[in-house]
Amino acid sequence: MSWAILIPLSIAMGSLGVVAFVWALRNDQFEDPEGNAHRVLLNENPPQMKQHSHDHPATDADNKNT
Repeated sequence: MSWAILIPLSIAMGSLGVVAFVWALRNDQFEDPEGNAHRVLLNENPPQMKQHSHDHPATDADNKNT
């Protein structure tokens, strides 16, 4: 490839990276980086989905019969 193509292409890709970084800063993407890292390590159960009245969760008695 020619230098006439590679140099503008690299400048455009670098500019795109800078624009993406500035967008992330303005949209608070870096607001709480430590909080997300610590939440992954918490030993909490995930929130349960709501069950409809016709759904019946499996009980221990149901599992023993199978």
